Amino acid sequence: MSQNEQLPPQIQEDLVRLQQLQQTLQVVVTQKQQLELEMSETEKALSELEKITDSVPVYKSVGSILLKADRQGLLSDLKERKELINTRVTVLGKQEGRTRERLKELQDRLQQRLKTPSASSD
Repeated sequence: MSQNEQLPPQIQEDLVRLQQLQQTLQVVVTQKQQLELEMSETEKALSELEKITDSVPVYKSVGSILLKADRQGLLSDLKERKELINTRVTVLGKQEGRTRERLKELQDRLQQRLKTPSASSD
């Protein structure tokens, strides 16, 4: 099949959908990886805070400065942040799975359509 030869409109639409799904999958995977990295950093911070006592001064970063903070308050904030990140990672994981399934189904359908000679040819 030459590049100038037109594909049936249905196949062209499927190819466009396939590209869109691939882009969506890439975005979802990237977001999930970023959140997993953030989760790791949050867990490290929690671990370090849990090792010390309330008498040890702690600081939190606010913009480009460090402010003295309450250890218990930071622990609470980090635990809440961890839960939120975990929820978002779970949602993105499900979205990634659904997108991969749709991508596979579309790829299989396209392969079938490309193998099967169409009844109406130019």
